[in-house]
Amino acid sequence: MRSKAQFVTFTIVAAVLGLMPGIASQAAAKPLKVFILAGQSNMQGHVNVSTFDSLADDPKTAPILKEMRNADGKPHVCQKVWISSVGCAGDGWKDVIEQKGKLTAGFGASTSEIGPEFTFGIYMEKQLNEPILIIKTAWGGRNLVGDFRPPSAGKRVFNDTIVKGWKGMGVDPVREAVRHNSELNGVFYRHMTEHVRKVLADIKRVVPGYDPNRGYELAGFVWFQGFNDLVDGWSYPNQNQPGGYDEYSQLLANFIRDVRKDLSAPQMPFVIGVMGIDGMKDVKPSMAHFRQAMAAPASLSEFKGNVVAVPTAPYWDDDLAALQARAGKNEKLTPEEEKRLKAGVSNGGYHYLGAAKIMAPIGKAFAEAMVKLQMPQPQEKQ
Repeated sequence: MRSKAQFVTFTIVAAVLGLMPGIASQAAAKPLKVFILAGQSNMQGHVNVSTFDSLADDPKTAPILKEMRNADGKPHVCQKVWISSVGCAGDGWKDVIEQKGKLTAGFGASTSEIGPEFTFGIYMEKQLNEPILIIKTAWGGRNLVGDFRPPSAGKRVFNDTIVKGWKGMGVDPVREAVRHNSELNGVFYRHMTEHVRKVLADIKRVVPGYDPNRGYELAGFVWFQGFNDLVDGWSYPNQNQPGGYDEYSQLLANFIRDVRKDLSAPQMPFVIGVMGIDGMKDVKPSMAHFRQAMAAPASLSEFKGNVVAVPTAPYWDDDLAALQARAGKNEKLTPEEEKRLKAGVSNGGYHYLGAAKIMAPIGKAFAEAMVKLQMPQPQEKQ
C-alpha cells in the first residue's frame, strides 16, 4: 500500500510525463487572463518606492509590505504576471511609448514609482495562481468628458459657461467647438483601445511563454480616473449641487458599454475606483457629489453582478495628510514627525500624497473586488 507521500510523488511525476493527462492539461486548458487598467495620473501612479517602509508600522498595512518585497528587501517581481504599459513614458500626447516585462515596482509614472498595478498584480497572482497579463493605459491630466469621451456619447454640446469662457479668452466658440469635436474629444479612448488591440494581436511579444492554442480571456477592467473632471468648473458648473456631475455618470456608463463592445467582451467585469482624495472627514460638497456620480453606474440594473464601485477614501491617511499640510504652512515639526513625513509622502494630495501606505491597499482592494467578479453570480429565482 502506497504512503500518502508516495502517492503525491507518483501523481506529480505522472502528470509531468503525461500519464495522467486530465491533471496535466487542467491548468494548460485555461486561457490567459488579461486585465486592463486605465485612467489618468493616479492610475499612472506617483508613489515613490522610498515610501514603502511607511507600511511597516501599521498592523493594517504591514502584511501588504511583506507581499511587496522579497526576503532581500527588494521589490517583489511577479513570476506569473506580465505588464504592457503606455502613458507613463514620453510626452503623453502624440507618442505612445510602451514599457513591458514581468510586473514589479517601476511601472508607475516613473521607474522609481508605482501605481495600483503593483499590488493589484501581486494579489491577483496570489488569488488566481495562474499566468496573468496586465495592459495598463494611463495618461495624466485627462478627463472623461473630452479626452476619454466614449464614442456612443456623440459630439459634445458645450454649455453657456464654456462658451462664455472661450469668448473671454478671445476664442471663437464655433471654431473651438468644431476643433474639440473633430480633433480632441475621444483621443485617449482611441489610444487606449488601439494599444489593447495591439497587445492582444501579439501577446507573445509581452508574455514570452504564451501559447496561442490556449488563448486569452479579457477577464476584467479597472477604471481609476476623475480628478480633472472633479475640478472642471466649466464642464460641471453646478458641481456643488446634487446632480452636478450627472453627466460624468452618463459618460462612464457609456464608456463601460463602449469598451465591452469595442473589445468584444460584452460581460467583462468592471471595477470603478471611486475618488478618495482627502479621505472621509469633512468631505466637501463637490467631492461628495462626484463620488456619488462615479459610483452610480454600478447600481444600474444592466450592470448588476459585473460592475462594482470600490471606494478609495477609506485608505486615505489623515495623519500623513495633516503632516503635509502643516509642513506646507511652514509649521515646525518634531524630528519624529519630519521622519514620518519624509518616509511616507512623496507627492501632492491629488496624487494620494504619493504614499505607498495609501496606494498599496487601494491596488489590493481593486484585486479583491475583481476576484469576486470572477466568481459565478447566483441566479435569481423566477
